Amino acid sequence: MFSFCKPISSKKRFIPFRKLNDKFSFTLYDKSSGVDRNEWQKISNGGELFFNIDYLALLENSSETLLQSRYIKVYFNNEIVGIIYCQIIDFNAGVFEDLLVNKDAPEKSNRLKLFEKYISNNKNETLLRLFTCGNNLISGEYGFLFSNQVDKKTQHTILLELIDLVGKEEKLGGTISAILIKDFYNHLRPKQLFTSRGFESFVVEPNLLVDVPEGISNLEEYIQLFSKKYRNRAKSIFKKSSVIQIKTLKFEDIKQQEAQLYALYENIYNKAKFKLIKLPKNYFSSTKKLFECAFNVNGYYLNDEIVAFSSSFLLADNVLEAHYIGINYNLNNEYELYQTILYNMIQSGIENNCKKINLGRTAAEIKTTVGAKAKDLICYIKPQNTVSKFIQKPFIKFLQPEQWTPRNPFKEE
Repeated sequence: MFSFCKPISSKKRFIPFRKLNDKFSFTLYDKSSGVDRNEWQKISNGGELFFNIDYLALLENSSETLLQSRYIKVYFNNEIVGIIYCQIIDFNAGVFEDLLVNKDAPEKSNRLKLFEKYISNNKNETLLRLFTCGNNLISGEYGFLFSNQVDKKTQHTILLELIDLVGKEEKLGGTISAILIKDFYNHLRPKQLFTSRGFESFVVEPNLLVDVPEGISNLEEYIQLFSKKYRNRAKSIFKKSSVIQIKTLKFEDIKQQEAQLYALYENIYNKAKFKLIKLPKNYFSSTKKLFECAFNVNGYYLNDEIVAFSSSFLLADNVLEAHYIGINYNLNNEYELYQTILYNMIQSGIENNCKKINLGRTAAEIKTTVGAKAKDLICYIKPQNTVSKFIQKPFIKFLQPEQWTPRNPFKEE
């Protein structure tokens, strides 16, 4: 059995090699600049792009977000064996207005009426401070990594203890309202370990993944695997978008057109179901500068005017990861901009010999029409105060995927 340390306040929490138990210790950082890169990369192996310390540094102190980062290094007998990345985000009351205020409810409790009144009168006040293990800008398991010498149960035990400990120690204008651990394709084990500490698991919008069939070398061969209905659908999309010119943007191009790219990105952001984080305005150029080869941005032009863009990462394990996009919605239907982006992502993945293409969340039904299949993502949440307990159920319900019909464009075998 482990005997874990107790929380402390003040800057002592940033001292190195704080004792966690008789075998493990840890060091906490609030800035990437203090993290020993060699140690961090020893665990990330330099190949886990979304654990890259320079990439995570891009997200710090962004003028467009209320985001703070926490980095934890875990040691076994003073040898690094694990890394944990967390984000702290403040949400204003106005974010939850559509979530909690049900104007059609025939009967409301006095508590709910008071809460609705508070939200209405204090839209710009911080209502919830979320402590997330993981990266809220990326879908996937990017919250922690351990070396193979630490078994899974021990990893999860240490993870829960440290997240709980660091969360309690935060004194940044208020206490933590809720703790979130995201996103997993399989349940973390043992289940009892999480439920005993007050965590509830729930499913969020799935990732949409395309598995590239063996022997496919280009997009045309991929579409030939479709049934006649979906081949004709693809031909119609390509015909509508034939006047759109697609350009791969270099760093200088992105820098020059950053304002237009950001405006197109804001079109997507403003339509988002839940506005978690807004990117910094220099995000695309900064990311391209950092990952010249791994990060790709395509511009979609009509009469030399950019009307859409897409971005993606080439990951080390033969995966193309779709990232943020932007669209001029006034032209979307006429020129099938969104569908063109999806097919262009698949084409890029095939050309780069990727075995899997992650098209990301949202628009699940549309993405299945181009051959993607949904894979659920599991999160864990733990309320920390009265407000978070009150909104937890509607918050989880709000984040869960809506009903949709999966499509199968491939020929029946």
